[in-house]
Amino acid sequence: METVLVIGSNSFSGSDFVDLLLTERDYRVLGVSRSAEKHELFLPYKTNPNRDRFRFYQMDLNNDLPALVALITAERPAYIVNFAAQSEVAPSWANPGQWFQTNAVALADLTIRLKDMAFLKRYVHISTPEVYGTCEGVVREDAPLNPSTPYAASKAASDLMLLTLVKNFDFPVSTIRATNVYGAHQQLFKIIPRTVIYLQSGRTIELHGGGHAVKSYVHIRDVSVGELAVMERGRTGDIYHFSPDAGVAVRDVVRLICERLGKDFEASVKTVAERLGQDKAYVIDSTKARTELGWAPRVDMEQGLGAVAAWTRTYWDAIMAHPLDYIHKP
Repeated sequence: METVLVIGSNSFSGSDFVDLLLTERDYRVLGVSRSAEKHELFLPYKTNPNRDRFRFYQMDLNNDLPALVALITAERPAYIVNFAAQSEVAPSWANPGQWFQTNAVALADLTIRLKDMAFLKRYVHISTPEVYGTCEGVVREDAPLNPSTPYAASKAASDLMLLTLVKNFDFPVSTIRATNVYGAHQQLFKIIPRTVIYLQSGRTIELHGGGHAVKSYVHIRDVSVGELAVMERGRTGDIYHFSPDAGVAVRDVVRLICERLGKDFEASVKTVAERLGQDKAYVIDSTKARTELGWAPRVDMEQGLGAVAAWTRTYWDAIMAHPLDYIHKP
């Protein structure tokens, strides 16, 4: 039985990927995150019937690299999928060094060691479309990098570091850039779960810049399925996009949630200032993943939003015990 190491297993995307691995494959799965395992509110794999094939290790990329390298050397995973990152955009302006330390420097320190581990079949790097800046028109995997925020710049730096390892050592990395993921178990401050929670608790939803920025919402399980395909069948040095067919303005998603929950949109929202460096649109082309990997999004917005609403009802007491705003942890 081969082993998969998931770095950042406590993250929204990482935890869903762990859950998919335990459900769809027979891998041994190791999870690493800097914080202790969270409540099942955020970790779907904790209720997975195959959880006995998963082991968790609390390690910080920035402070525990020797221990992580020792774990990798001992366990010899065939695959490593790295979700670990400082990923929030707005706080990256106040602490850019922390974003570069985690997203670029720590990644460079780790992967320069991984390049000599012959047992590693594939290293999957989770990047972001934000490295392109505003994505309008047909944005394919070879689009130039044009980041607009410290967060995006730090991710672009990590992408370029990995490119040097491919060029010089044939390091088996495949890179993924997926658009805006959503679904049950997401961080509570993200726009879709926050909207559902605010509407159900009578609070007003703030729309930055009026919510006119265009996002491409894709269900987390669809992206996890794509990530698994890249892990097993991706090509060294290649980038893969995962996105829906079209983008949608944030305000229109909020409006749809209001309609589902029987709330008046205009009475439920207010406009606040746009975030610094906010790109106008994230709409990327996923033709390559669709043709080479047979990937396509399967969960439509209606189904996905319904599942988020059901999740909030199931875990309402736990949700009310957690903060609803982003809290930065250096």
